[in-house]
Amino acid sequence: MRSVIIVHPSFDAIWPWTADHFHTLWKAQGTTDFIRLAPDELKTLGELVPEPSSVTRLISLNVAVTSDCLHAFSSLKEAVITTSSYGSPLAEEQMGILKDAGVTVYTHPSEGFWGQSVSEFGLALTLCGLRRIPQTHHDIMTSLQPWYYEPDNGVGMPKKRGQQFGDDPNFTNGTVEGKRVRIVGAGNIASRYASFVSMLGADVAAWDPFATEPSFHRAGARKEWHLSQLIQDAEIFVPMVPLTEKTIGLITAEHIHSLPKGCLVVLVTRAEICDMQAIRERVLKDEISLAADVFDIEPLPLQDSLLGRHNVVHTPHNAGRTVQANQRWAEKLVEQFLPLSQYE
Repeated sequence: MRSVIIVHPSFDAIWPWTADHFHTLWKAQGTTDFIRLAPDELKTLGELVPEPSSVTRLISLNVAVTSDCLHAFSSLKEAVITTSSYGSPLAEEQMGILKDAGVTVYTHPSEGFWGQSVSEFGLALTLCGLRRIPQTHHDIMTSLQPWYYEPDNGVGMPKKRGQQFGDDPNFTNGTVEGKRVRIVGAGNIASRYASFVSMLGADVAAWDPFATEPSFHRAGARKEWHLSQLIQDAEIFVPMVPLTEKTIGLITAEHIHSLPKGCLVVLVTRAEICDMQAIRERVLKDEISLAADVFDIEPLPLQDSLLGRHNVVHTPHNAGRTVQANQRWAEKLVEQFLPLSQYE
């Protein structure tokens, strides 16, 4: 048995920790050829791998491949072959060649490789949105004023700034515990996020017409049958579904305008699932607050009206790209390969 991993730098540019993790996983199983190409390499897979006819297991990441290449791997049994950094499949003709040769080609069963990273980031954005942590961090670098909690004129007033209380009572604030968290989605990311806020004591409900009943139980969320009902009492509203043809614009302007005043909206999957114009309007009117890693315009122009606001927490679309997500990208493929004992 011979195992080969070959990677083009265009793959490393998107997944900088993944190819080496593939190598680490397979080295633990035995000798593996690891080939990292130069950025200007234009040769094809069959030209770059020495003695391709002896290879039985192959991981090829963004390397140019032709039908002739695949015919050269006459002993191949299992493979991962990507033609883009997001795992685009081979052309139909090439898949046919591998199928006729009895080669098993593995692909990702889901986007679970970044589910934990995005859901944890969503929780972090929620906490930051509730407590205005980034704004306070920024303010204390330029002023001592945030340290002084005395109310105006030194006269205590109910529900106003007071000793060590600096949250903004005009928006959902304070603890996750006890908050009405309303989530659109019960899939890979949303169900994890739901379990986190449920553990912290939130009242969690979710709407997802495609999720099975156990998805809601595992997440600690009550199933809501109607999206229009979900938003009625939301203190924290979290649209958390992937972007597909069916989910573009799923959250309409009517939904956004139905959110209670002061609601915190958390966005970590894709902004296009929402009517962002409606979100912008309500944020700029100080009717809702926003904690977002994704936006309708990326990157946000430096003069964008959402930047630097007291009711907006913003990050540059980096929720999913942790070292762990990179490693899980590899693991979810490697674990599909046959045990080595099957080759003995």
